[in-house]
Amino acid sequence: MKKTIKDINLKGKKVLLRVDYNVSLFDGMRVGDDTRIRQTLPTIEYLLKQGCTLYLISHLGRPEGKRQKQLSLRPVAEHLQILLKRKVLFFGEDLLKDEEIKRLKAIRNGAIILLENIRFYRGEETNENNFSRRLAGLGQIFVNDAFGVDHRAHASTVGLAAYLPSVAGFLLDKEVVMISQAMEKPKRPMVAIIGGAKAETKITLIDRLLEKADTLIIGGGVANTFLKAWGYEVGKSLVNYEMVELAKKLYWKAARSKTRMLLPSDVVVGDLAKNKYEGITDSSRIPPDMQALDIGPQSQAEFGAEISRAKTIIWNGPMGVCENPKFVTGTDFIYHVIAENRSSLSVVGGGDTLGALKEKDFLKTIDHVSTGGGAMLEFIEQGSLPGIDALLDK
Repeated sequence: MKKTIKDINLKGKKVLLRVDYNVSLFDGMRVGDDTRIRQTLPTIEYLLKQGCTLYLISHLGRPEGKRQKQLSLRPVAEHLQILLKRKVLFFGEDLLKDEEIKRLKAIRNGAIILLENIRFYRGEETNENNFSRRLAGLGQIFVNDAFGVDHRAHASTVGLAAYLPSVAGFLLDKEVVMISQAMEKPKRPMVAIIGGAKAETKITLIDRLLEKADTLIIGGGVANTFLKAWGYEVGKSLVNYEMVELAKKLYWKAARSKTRMLLPSDVVVGDLAKNKYEGITDSSRIPPDMQALDIGPQSQAEFGAEISRAKTIIWNGPMGVCENPKFVTGTDFIYHVIAENRSSLSVVGGGDTLGALKEKDFLKTIDHVSTGGGAMLEFIEQGSLPGIDALLDK
């Protein structure tokens, strides 16, 4: 267990708070989905009640060490100010200049300062010691509340922890507790649902879940690679041919284990490039000129039967091309079955999954919505993350 902000004395301290405000911006001016910002508010408000001065650190996009106006965090500072109903200072000056560091240190006690996009500095992603030390000089305590980037050993996650007493914020602590509960002490039966487009990003996760889940449901583009491994013809469906042999090994590993692996028995087919829905077919008979783009009704019934009796549910990745309304039915169905299962603990993550559910206001009945995409996958696979390992133990 790692220490949290409730385990140390924070009265009047200068705090460096790592948050994940990597949000969408409309025209580079206005915040779109502010879920990630809202989820950090309990930590911010608690620290303010302790009389802390807050230096908020975040990234936005992938500027690769260069200043890019469209990736400035200024609009985020303005949005955060509205949510908190109090002044949020935005500091867009160069942190590599000594005079700017002096200006930052001179800001009044109790202020909230959002620093400019930390990835404008090359030392961030390389975890450069001098850059970490320079940042650390602004504060007395480091609080990590950015689960979504803790799989990255960057200056603002791992580097700062080498120079300051470092603890978890409420959001990070909740992520660790909820995902660990689902993985390490699951109520049975446990059902894991894995979807999404790319098999290569989920293979290790599937291997790990074969040791844990009672039933492992595979859908989306990931399922195509497994269907190909079964010897099925999958037409023009998205398949990672380099992963077919590994998928075959995982299928046989599942057959020898106590985990039941379920693949789609029928699929919705069409031509994505032409935005064309063609119908429903058996998974073993996908026409050569078509693509599997969603799970079919028989698959929904089979998957739903397992989910409805589950006591623990982990879901990462949609069942189809959910950004297209013609191929979102399977993803919507999975959500509704989870929502109706009131006796289960449900943990959901993955950017595409959350985007599809958020759009329809589907997230309210999920027990835990993870802010991490790749971070959630790696945490399940490894049991921890570099940014978490760097924090103080209880």
